[in-house]
Amino acid sequence: MTPTPPAGQLDALDASLGVVPAAGDRRRHPAPAHLVFFHGPMDCGKSTLALQVDHNQSRQGRHGLLLTQGDRSGTPQISSRVGLQRAAVELDADTDVRLLVRDRWAAGHRVDYLIVDEAQFLTGEQAEQLAELVDESHVDVYAFGLTTDFRTRLFPGTQRLFELADDVQRVQVEVLCWCGLPGLLNARVVGDAVVREGATVVVADTAPALQPEATPAAGEAAVRYQVLCRRHFSRGQLGPTPTGPGQLALR
Repeated sequence: MTPTPPAGQLDALDASLGVVPAAGDRRRHPAPAHLVFFHGPMDCGKSTLALQVDHNQSRQGRHGLLLTQGDRSGTPQISSRVGLQRAAVELDADTDVRLLVRDRWAAGHRVDYLIVDEAQFLTGEQAEQLAELVDESHVDVYAFGLTTDFRTRLFPGTQRLFELADDVQRVQVEVLCWCGLPGLLNARVVGDAVVREGATVVVADTAPALQPEATPAAGEAAVRYQVLCRRHFSRGQLGPTPTGPGQLALR
């Protein structure tokens, strides 16, 4: 039988464990952590799922850190179109996620898991930092992001997460194109036309009509996004023509 250390030694051990409180009891009883990436097109409920995962984790007494980048609200938070929202830490391309977590540890806060929304905007290096936190510090990471950009190309962050994640899951909430087929691709719409060139990141909402506060300046075309099926993305068709589906539109 292993002898029980004196009470003073136990107190010192507990204090040392509290200096870097990564993943709670996993410091004392190491267990594999996981990097999970949830992806899909716009409007499939990624942010809602992110907040639900955070809720489920926190109910079990775990402590999380919420991260985001370029949330639609324009503020440092994770927000969903169903009205849920929570404050989050805003990332930029220069943020070292490892240092962000270690600063929390140094301040005496536990970090058992990370919720990373808008993960498509991560750099490849930041995705690697998340994997390092999983492997070396036993911190679970749940990342949520778009699959492809408006050119149907993988975002850099998405691609690296596909390559590194322990588990990759497509969000199961089905998004429909206007024709009723599954919507898979994110079209960027300027004015009333689908555009296929431009900056990779242009933050805008997906609502068909602009809100009053989002009205563009004089001379500027409105920018929005719309989910389309592959066929109508290729055609650049945002809705039915007066002649009906499958017929040529006369001009």
